[in-house]
Amino acid sequence: MILAGDVGGTATRLALFHLERGALCAGATERYRSRDYPGLLQIVRAFRAAHPDTVEGAAFGIAGPVRAGRVETPNLPWVIASDTLARELALPQVRLLNDLEANAWGVFTLEEKDFAVLSEGSAEPEGNAAIISAGTGLGEAGYHWYGGELRPFASEGGHADYAPHDERTVRLWRWLHARHGHVSWERVVSGPGLVDIYNFLRDTGRDTPSPALVEAMVGGDQAAAISSAALARTDRLAEDALDLFVDAYGREAGNLALKTKATRGIWIGGGIAPKILPRLKRPGFLEAFRDKGRFAGMMEAIPVRVVLNEATALRGAALHALSSRP
Repeated sequence: MILAGDVGGTATRLALFHLERGALCAGATERYRSRDYPGLLQIVRAFRAAHPDTVEGAAFGIAGPVRAGRVETPNLPWVIASDTLARELALPQVRLLNDLEANAWGVFTLEEKDFAVLSEGSAEPEGNAAIISAGTGLGEAGYHWYGGELRPFASEGGHADYAPHDERTVRLWRWLHARHGHVSWERVVSGPGLVDIYNFLRDTGRDTPSPALVEAMVGGDQAAAISSAALARTDRLAEDALDLFVDAYGREAGNLALKTKATRGIWIGGGIAPKILPRLKRPGFLEAFRDKGRFAGMMEAIPVRVVLNEATALRGAALHALSSRP
């Protein structure tokens, strides 16, 4: 029995997994609001109180950099230590990995029905691959082809410098820089990033918000309200904001594919992509993804798929706990 966790700035999900005929099978699963707890240890205790099954291994995918078995989460005031969790669970070790690395492992456990194809491409069987996921933040990870298999590795590429590419995105960068200082890709390609894009367009006189959307954004999930209004075409400002967001998402996905030479393929994960899938299927995302000058031809050959299974990171953490390699 394996205890697996997917720890994010908004929500933390824990689940029990076991192997059945070589396949991962999920048991008890719980979801917690991360900010309702002072740390992961307290969430683990709450889960164990409800599900006291004997656990033989544990791993947690965490939104943040893992260094020497320790994580200081960038979107929560938490410090997570593997040795503290191991003592709590009476285990010899507990594995911590970046949440996107967990997503990368989780892809190995999925079926065709768990993906939506944006571009079939022409995969190189022995090429590298990559995964990028926008949600509360922006996560990125890669796969290196070595020794006859794909091996996931973590990165913090979402915090690299955002690169504007035309006059409007230069103005967006200036607007963001005035409010946040350093402007990373995460400042644009994330739930909070979508809200900032919307506010930028509003503040610079692009259009006037609809009263219905203004009301929906008060006290609610602002990013969800904006994307819902954009998909329903009830607010022109929201439509423009989502178009700019999708363009940025495609460009940074293309950047990641170039940097990792992901000729095997790239996956689009996270909580936002499945919700805006109709927009991602429009030409804009792939046009931005492939807009790489002399390397446009290589980009056209890279398969691009959206991950639809929301338990991918949980499954990946469980697989990581079970095996030292895919």
